[in-house]
Amino acid sequence: MSIHTTEVVLPGLVEPDGLQVRERTIDEPGQGQALVRVEATGVSFAEKGMRRGRYPGQPAFPFVPGYDLVGTVAAVGPGVDEALVGRRFAALTKTGGWSTYVVLAAADLVDVPAGLDPAEAESMIVNGVTAWQMLHRDAKVGAGDTVLVHGANGGVGTVLVQLARLAGATVVGTAAPRHHEQLRAMGVQPVDYRDPALADRLAELAPAGFDAVFDHLGGDSFRRSFAMLAPGGTLVCYGTAAGLEDSGSVVWLFVRMLVPILLRDALPNGHHATFYNLWGGSWRRAAFRTRLHTDLTGVFALLSDGALTAHVAARLPLTEAGTALALAESRTVLGKVVLLP
Repeated sequence: MSIHTTEVVLPGLVEPDGLQVRERTIDEPGQGQALVRVEATGVSFAEKGMRRGRYPGQPAFPFVPGYDLVGTVAAVGPGVDEALVGRRFAALTKTGGWSTYVVLAAADLVDVPAGLDPAEAESMIVNGVTAWQMLHRDAKVGAGDTVLVHGANGGVGTVLVQLARLAGATVVGTAAPRHHEQLRAMGVQPVDYRDPALADRLAELAPAGFDAVFDHLGGDSFRRSFAMLAPGGTLVCYGTAAGLEDSGSVVWLFVRMLVPILLRDALPNGHHATFYNLWGGSWRRAAFRTRLHTDLTGVFALLSDGALTAHVAARLPLTEAGTALALAESRTVLGKVVLLP
């Protein structure tokens, strides 16, 4: 059996309109694998970095981007339960998701509850797991805490602020003014990230400091965020958005970022600093899968129950991936841009 798929290719260092659409034939699923018909896949921070060649560990060009997806199993290979066929699942892929069909390890599939919109479920995969693990596994935020979320309007940010509110925390979020009304509706105190007096404004909102700060920017922002912590507070760093346009070595960028974090964490000052890595421990495949399944299932349960709201910024056809990537990079949207194959 041969399967024809349409996929979007990142050919090299290109602008979003340089993405290419191609047709090809893929092999049928092998031992332990499942063929998935993709219903929704997303545009994440990773693709913004990958097209610039600035995402650590990305494949050599050309390759098919696509960090995560939701789809229905169309066929299974030997050793896989036939009952999976026709059921909807989510998967974390890192690359390859921008396609109409993909072949994946069946063990990597996570059930999507019946009734969930595929695009809404898709917006909660990498963003939801990242937010959940940073909040509950790293910072251990609880009732009565005060937290700061940089980029509260982003894909991760919109999930993070909701989870923090569900945990009973007071949430302050930085974002452009055009997103402030929506953030207030989520119970967030918004602050303009471009305010020249931003540090003073944040100090007014949390005079004793923040119990947790979530920072995706990198560079000097990490230093400023660490200084805002309350005694016993935790800084969780999870990105290098501020260095996206740099032309230097990606490895050196991470060295310059990680060393100050590790040094600050080692100091006996009552503060904690860490860099969150979604793929941390992935070499222990079984444990990684168990953790991913547990956490994503928890996020999906909250979404299914209505406790979480998915913020899908836009839905575009797969063949308009270039437009979708440009929109995601424009900093004008709230939530995640989703592609519909």
